[in-house]
Amino acid sequence: MTFEQLLQQIINGLMLGSIYISVAVAFTLTIGILNFLNFTIPALYMLAGMVGWSLSHYGLPFGLSGPINWAFSLTIGVVCAICASLLVERFTYRYFKMKHGDATEHAIPLVSSLGFLLIFEYLILVAHGSDTRGFSTPFSNLDWRISGFIISIPQLVSLLLSIVIVAGLSMLLKKTKVGRALRAIAENPDAATLMGIEVNRIVPIVFILTGFLCGISAAIFAINYHEVSPYMGDHVGTKAIAAMVIGGLGSVWGAIAGGLIVGLSETLSIYFFGASSAQITVWGLLLILLIFKPTGLFGHNAIGKGKF
Repeated sequence: MTFEQLLQQIINGLMLGSIYISVAVAFTLTIGILNFLNFTIPALYMLAGMVGWSLSHYGLPFGLSGPINWAFSLTIGVVCAICASLLVERFTYRYFKMKHGDATEHAIPLVSSLGFLLIFEYLILVAHGSDTRGFSTPFSNLDWRISGFIISIPQLVSLLLSIVIVAGLSMLLKKTKVGRALRAIAENPDAATLMGIEVNRIVPIVFILTGFLCGISAAIFAINYHEVSPYMGDHVGTKAIAAMVIGGLGSVWGAIAGGLIVGLSETLSIYFFGASSAQITVWGLLLILLIFKPTGLFGHNAIGKGKF
């Protein structure tokens, strides 16, 4: 193996990491601010991709339109992911919190979100089957060649877009009134309520951001890899959780580092040892990191309940 081949694999790994960044940030927001692991996130990611494919292939339901342009289809897919995320918020966090209070802070919202994950996945399976579907875009062969290295322009744009989105989210949390309210809820929801913050109006913003991040990540995947499937969320979801933990629970910028590290380790392990080694490498790296640095690379962050 030459140095040039190694460098090409590193480039490929960084590009792959851009897919994991947004989903890892979505996990980080829910566990850092609301303190529960939202298992619906992989389904939101899958839903955005499959809705985008369905609209670009068939059009609106009941024959209301023919096939829709790929860009509009993916945009509608992102909106559907946001709406589904708000549905989860209404019937996981809010409903059980109002009915049972802090007795359900962890277990019941987590289990109910797992229920939504299965419902969304099986609805798509019933509607479209389990086959992988090709997603056609105009960017199939849009590459940038520099000194023999191949850089996919859509993947490069996707990586930059992911970083810009996370930077904007970081600014939102630190500089805006909404961000201060979210951080107050993360520290102590009861104290935030006593200070006049309307928790039931602010918390849905977390789920809107979660749906948006998942939808954008699914759109990036569809554009770059030209395929979607009902199981696409399972693969990305596990890798995004690993990226979140590697970067540090509660750290938005750590999710970027974690996503890129997971992308690099997956690509390099596949190149050196074959596709079956990717899971071993990623989760082995995670376990080693947790042994020596349980907080992750950037575990101490402003958001979160001080538990990370």
